[in-house]
Amino acid sequence: MALLNVSMSSEFTQIPPISSTKPLFTLTNPLVSFPGHSSPQLLKCQIKSQENFLFSLCESVTKTSLLALVSASLFFVDPALAFKSILRQANFKGAKLLGASFFDADLTGADLSDADLRSADFSLANVTKANLSNANLEGALATGNTSFRGSNITGADFTDVPLRDDQREYLCKVADG
Repeated sequence: MALLNVSMSSEFTQIPPISSTKPLFTLTNPLVSFPGHSSPQLLKCQIKSQENFLFSLCESVTKTSLLALVSASLFFVDPALAFKSILRQANFKGAKLLGASFFDADLTGADLSDADLRSADFSLANVTKANLSNANLEGALATGNTSFRGSNITGADFTDVPLRDDQREYLCKVADG
Protein backbone atom coordinates (compact mmCIF):
# COMPACT_ATOMS: atom_id res chain seq x y z
CA MET A 1 0.00 0.00 0.00
CA ALA A 2 1.47 3.31 -0.99
CA LEU A 3 1.36 6.31 1.28
CA LEU A 4 0.65 9.77 0.01
CA ASN A 5 2.43 12.68 1.64
CA VAL A 6 0.79 15.95 0.64
CA SER A 7 1.19 19.30 2.29
CA MET A 8 -0.55 22.55 1.53
CA SER A 9 0.63 25.93 2.60
CA SER A 10 -1.08 29.27 2.60
CA GLU A 11 0.26 32.62 3.53
CA PHE A 12 -1.59 34.23 6.39
CA THR A 13 -1.01 37.65 7.78
CA GLN A 14 -0.07 37.77 11.42
CA ILE A 15 -3.31 38.38 13.30
CA PRO A 16 -3.53 38.61 17.03
CA PRO A 17 -5.53 35.83 18.69
CA ILE A 18 -9.14 36.50 19.60
CA SER A 19 -9.62 37.00 23.27
CA SER A 20 -12.85 36.09 24.99
CA THR A 21 -13.24 39.65 26.32
CA LYS A 22 -12.86 41.45 22.98
CA PRO A 23 -15.94 41.50 20.75
CA LEU A 24 -15.59 40.37 17.14
CA PHE A 25 -17.39 43.51 15.96
CA THR A 26 -18.62 46.77 17.40
CA LEU A 27 -21.82 48.65 16.73
CA THR A 28 -21.51 52.30 15.91
CA ASN A 29 -24.22 54.92 15.82
CA PRO A 30 -24.26 56.51 12.34
CA LEU A 31 -27.52 56.31 10.48
CA VAL A 32 -27.58 54.05 7.46
CA SER A 33 -30.56 53.60 5.18
CA PHE A 34 -31.30 50.37 3.36
CA PRO A 35 -33.21 50.17 0.07
CA GLY A 36 -36.85 49.26 0.54
CA HIS A 37 -37.06 50.84 4.02
CA SER A 38 -38.47 54.28 4.51
CA SER A 39 -36.81 54.86 7.84
CA PRO A 40 -33.07 54.75 8.39
CA GLN A 41 -31.69 51.86 10.34
CA LEU A 42 -29.28 52.17 13.20
CA LEU A 43 -27.21 49.21 12.15
CA LYS A 44 -23.73 49.47 10.91
CA CYS A 45 -21.22 46.85 11.82
CA GLN A 46 -17.64 47.73 11.77
CA ILE A 47 -15.76 44.47 11.58
CA LYS A 48 -12.20 44.62 12.76
CA SER A 49 -9.13 42.65 11.75
CA GLN A 50 -10.72 39.50 13.18
CA GLU A 51 -12.75 39.29 9.96
CA ASN A 52 -9.56 38.51 8.07
CA PHE A 53 -8.62 35.96 10.71
CA LEU A 54 -12.02 34.23 10.50
CA PHE A 55 -11.92 34.19 6.71
CA SER A 56 -8.40 32.72 6.75
CA LEU A 57 -9.42 30.18 9.38
CA CYS A 58 -12.45 29.07 7.34
CA GLU A 59 -10.33 28.84 4.20
CA SER A 60 -7.71 26.80 6.03
CA VAL A 61 -10.30 24.42 7.51
CA THR A 62 -11.87 23.98 4.07
CA LYS A 63 -8.53 23.16 2.45
CA THR A 64 -7.62 20.76 5.25
CA SER A 65 -11.00 19.03 5.02
CA LEU A 66 -10.66 18.65 1.27
CA LEU A 67 -7.13 17.25 1.64
CA ALA A 68 -8.35 14.78 4.28
CA LEU A 69 -11.21 13.66 2.04
CA VAL A 70 -8.90 13.11 -0.96
CA SER A 71 -6.35 11.25 1.19
CA ALA A 72 -9.02 9.03 2.72
CA SER A 73 -10.42 8.16 -0.68
CA LEU A 74 -6.99 6.91 -1.76
CA PHE A 75 -6.83 4.51 1.19
CA PHE A 76 -10.39 3.20 0.93
CA VAL A 77 -10.42 2.36 -2.78
CA ASP A 78 -12.14 -0.89 -3.68
CA PRO A 79 -9.30 -3.47 -3.76
CA ALA A 80 -10.85 -5.16 -6.80
CA LEU A 81 -10.14 -2.01 -8.78
CA ALA A 82 -6.55 -1.71 -7.59
CA PHE A 83 -5.28 -5.29 -7.86
CA LYS A 84 -5.55 -8.10 -10.37
CA SER A 85 -8.19 -10.77 -9.79
CA ILE A 86 -6.74 -13.85 -8.17
CA LEU A 87 -8.85 -16.85 -9.07
CA ARG A 88 -6.33 -19.63 -8.51
CA GLN A 89 -7.95 -23.06 -8.37
CA ALA A 90 -11.41 -21.49 -8.70
CA ASN A 91 -14.20 -23.89 -9.69
CA PHE A 92 -16.08 -22.70 -12.78
CA LYS A 93 -16.97 -26.21 -13.95
CA GLY A 94 -19.98 -26.06 -16.32
CA ALA A 95 -20.48 -22.32 -15.67
CA LYS A 96 -22.13 -20.09 -18.24
CA LEU A 97 -19.63 -17.24 -18.54
CA LEU A 98 -20.58 -15.69 -21.90
CA GLY A 99 -18.62 -12.44 -22.36
CA ALA A 100 -17.05 -12.65 -18.90
CA SER A 101 -13.93 -10.57 -18.30
CA PHE A 102 -10.89 -12.32 -16.90
CA PHE A 103 -8.66 -9.41 -17.92
CA ASP A 104 -5.27 -9.69 -16.17
CA ALA A 105 -6.68 -12.44 -13.91
CA ASP A 106 -4.66 -15.25 -12.34
CA LEU A 107 -6.56 -18.44 -13.18
CA THR A 108 -3.70 -20.83 -12.35
CA GLY A 109 -5.13 -24.28 -11.73
CA ALA A 110 -8.76 -23.14 -12.18
CA ASP A 111 -11.38 -25.65 -13.29
CA LEU A 112 -13.11 -24.24 -16.39
CA SER A 113 -14.16 -27.64 -17.76
CA ASP A 114 -17.46 -27.73 -19.65
CA ALA A 115 -17.76 -23.95 -19.19
CA ASP A 116 -19.36 -21.71 -21.81
CA LEU A 117 -16.70 -19.04 -22.28
CA ARG A 118 -17.80 -17.66 -25.64
CA SER A 119 -16.59 -14.09 -26.18
CA ALA A 120 -14.87 -14.07 -22.77
CA ASP A 121 -11.86 -11.76 -22.34
CA PHE A 122 -8.67 -13.53 -21.26
CA SER A 123 -6.38 -10.64 -22.24
CA LEU A 124 -3.18 -10.71 -20.14
CA ALA A 125 -4.63 -13.58 -18.06
CA ASN A 126 -2.56 -16.37 -16.56
CA VAL A 127 -4.45 -19.56 -17.46
CA THR A 128 -1.58 -21.97 -16.74
CA LYS A 129 -2.36 -25.47 -15.49
CA ALA A 130 -6.11 -24.78 -15.81
CA ASN A 131 -8.63 -27.44 -16.76
CA LEU A 132 -10.29 -26.28 -20.01
CA SER A 133 -11.52 -29.71 -21.09
CA ASN A 134 -14.68 -29.46 -23.23
CA ALA A 135 -14.84 -25.69 -22.64
CA ASN A 136 -16.29 -23.51 -25.40
CA LEU A 137 -13.99 -20.49 -25.93
CA GLU A 138 -15.36 -19.55 -29.34
CA GLY A 139 -14.60 -15.88 -30.12
CA ALA A 140 -12.84 -15.32 -26.80
CA LEU A 141 -9.98 -12.79 -26.54
CA ALA A 142 -6.56 -14.02 -25.52
CA THR A 143 -4.30 -11.10 -26.39
CA GLY A 144 -1.13 -9.85 -24.76
CA ASN A 145 0.79 -12.22 -22.51
CA THR A 146 -2.07 -14.67 -22.00
CA SER A 147 -0.59 -18.06 -21.21
CA PHE A 148 -2.23 -21.50 -21.43
CA ARG A 149 0.97 -23.46 -20.55
CA GLY A 150 0.28 -26.75 -18.83
CA SER A 151 -3.50 -26.45 -19.25
CA ASN A 152 -5.73 -29.40 -20.14
CA ILE A 153 -7.46 -28.39 -23.40
CA THR A 154 -8.91 -31.77 -24.37
CA GLY A 155 -12.09 -31.15 -26.40
CA ALA A 156 -11.88 -27.35 -25.92
CA ASP A 157 -13.13 -25.17 -28.78
CA PHE A 158 -10.75 -22.30 -29.63
CA THR A 159 -12.58 -21.24 -32.83
CA ASP A 160 -11.90 -17.59 -33.74
CA VAL A 161 -9.68 -17.00 -30.70
CA PRO A 162 -6.80 -14.63 -31.57
CA LEU A 163 -3.64 -16.15 -30.09
CA ARG A 164 0.01 -15.17 -30.14
CA ASP A 165 2.02 -17.39 -32.46
CA ASP A 166 3.89 -19.11 -29.61
CA GLN A 167 0.61 -19.88 -27.79
CA ARG A 168 -1.03 -21.18 -30.99
CA GLU A 169 1.97 -23.47 -31.64
CA TYR A 170 1.94 -24.72 -28.05
CA LEU A 171 -1.81 -25.39 -28.03
CA CYS A 172 -1.63 -27.21 -31.39
CA LYS A 173 1.11 -29.45 -29.97
CA VAL A 174 -0.85 -30.46 -26.90
CA ALA A 175 -4.32 -30.46 -28.47
CA ASP A 176 -6.22 -33.72 -28.45
CA GLY A 177 -9.08 -33.46 -30.90
